[in-house]
Order: sequence, then C-alpha cells, then structure tokens
Amino acid sequence: MDGKVVGAALVSHHPGLMQCEEFRVLQGAGADSDLIAGYARLRQRIAGVCPQVVVICDSHWCTTGYHLVDGGKRYSGTYISDEMPWYLHGVPYDYLGHPSLAAQIETVSRERGGYNRVIAHPDLGRHYATINLVKQLRLEEAGLPVVTVSSCQNCDWQHFLNSGEAIGEAIRRSGLRVVLLASGALSHKFNAVDWKPKHPRIFHENNVSRPENIESDKGAIELLCQGRHDEILARWDEEYRKLPWEAFGAHYLQMVGALGGARSTAKGERLSAYENARGTGNIHLWFDTPPHLQPHAGDSGGEFGHLAGKVAA
Repeated sequence: MDGKVVGAALVSHHPGLMQCEEFRVLQGAGADSDLIAGYARLRQRIAGVCPQVVVICDSHWCTTGYHLVDGGKRYSGTYISDEMPWYLHGVPYDYLGHPSLAAQIETVSRERGGYNRVIAHPDLGRHYATINLVKQLRLEEAGLPVVTVSSCQNCDWQHFLNSGEAIGEAIRRSGLRVVLLASGALSHKFNAVDWKPKHPRIFHENNVSRPENIESDKGAIELLCQGRHDEILARWDEEYRKLPWEAFGAHYLQMVGALGGARSTAKGERLSAYENARGTGNIHLWFDTPPHLQPHAGDSGGEFGHLAGKVAA
C-alpha cells in the first residue's frame, strides 16, 4: 500500500526526433528541435523524483475492446515502424517490464467493472510512442521498468478516465513510486503529402496544420499550466475531441484519470517550445503531482531509487 504517483508528463514522441542531429538541424533551418533539449529537461525531472516504475500511456498502441496493459518481464528486439519504415528503423531496445503492477491494474479494473486487461505475449509488437521515450529518456540505462497501456479505440473519453483511475488505485496499492508519461501530441491533423511549409523552420508552430488548431492547443497549454484539468474536461466534447487530439486524447485522459480527473489541480511546467510535426501540435509538459500523491519527506525511492539518477545523465 501507499504507492505514489511522483510525477507525470505529457510528452511528444514524433519520429523526427529520432533522426540524427545533422538532419534535425537542417530541418530546423539551423537549429535543433527544442523538444530534444526538452527531453534532457524531462530526464532531470524524472531523476529528481526517483521513480521505481514508469507507466507510459501509448497513443499508438490502438486496441479494440480493452485497455491493454503490458505484463511482460522484459522486452528486447530491434524496432521498425510499420507506419514509416523508411524513416524510423533499426532501433535496438532492451528494457524491463513490471508484471506485478500490470496485474494489479487489471485486478482493480475488474473490481470496478472496467476494461483493463494484461497481455504478456512475447511476440507482441512494440510501438514508437513507447520505444522513442524509452530511448530518449534513457530508461534502459537507468534500469527503470516500463509498463505500457494501450489506447482502446472504441471508448468514450469517460472510459479513458476510468482506466486512469484504475491505474492510479493500482499504483496506490502497489507501494511503488511511479512516473506517468502521456505519450502523444495535442491536435493531430496531418498536413497533406504535397504540403509546402509556411515557415522555413519545419518545427515552427506556423507549420501546424490549421490556425484554429494552434489557437486551441495554446489555450489548452495555458489551462494545463494553471492546473485547470476540470476546464479541459468540460471542453472535451465540444473542442478537443473534435480537433481531435492524438488518439482522441487517450494518453492524456488516462494520465489525468490517475491524477484524480477533474479534481486534479496538478500544474504543468513547459519543458519545451510548442512545435509542429507534420501538422500536429507537440510539447513536453511536466506535472508536479498533487499533495496527496506526493512522496513523504525523506522517502528514498526504494529498490530502483538509486538508478533514477542515470536517467538525467
């Protein structure tokens, strides 16, 4: 018992960030994406709270019928994206899972009549919304276990909140210190294949697909930085679902559900600029967790606490 969410973040994972620095700087008209520097800032935040497990709400793992939860002990292989194999391929990965936390999530969900279920098949494919964060945040090097949660595509937004609530309760029962990462974009409308950039820096916000998406994203960022998750949820059906956010917001909704849903007042901190990626709106935001979810003073971080500093290196 007495597990804790020690921090949370909304994190971009777009494939351009996995390209070499020379290419990124070329695309950025002489300067790299600020999301790269933002990963370093996020590594510092993660190291500072000494987690034992990282839970990733993956906006690319689209499932039907259930919110699936990775329950394997270890995941290793070489990743190639079936979406963009010419652009994202040959990425080696080898990271730990956390079967007991995955199982606890299913237990809580079943008690509540929910739809979270564990899957631990060794041949189940990976998705870059998880792999890119594992690599960029150096979770392998830190030895931090990762539990990925899917985005169930036949759910309403309330179902995602319920999934997040089950995740939050499972963390409380587990006795673990956990960081939650909502891996995905805000507005998620791609530019057409023959689109011409409006700004020479490809990452510039003017290259996001539509002016109204930029306006909506920036408004959402302001609300998130104020801790107004209640207002985000109040506007969900009429604004953010219609844009839509990536995976219809499954990554954010599950994260905020674990933080208390509309009751959460966790304030976001900008760890990067707001940037374009093929028309989608991207940013890294860190959320310090509410007082009832924070660790007690002097809490050491337990079994993996001594490893978390490696994330920041």
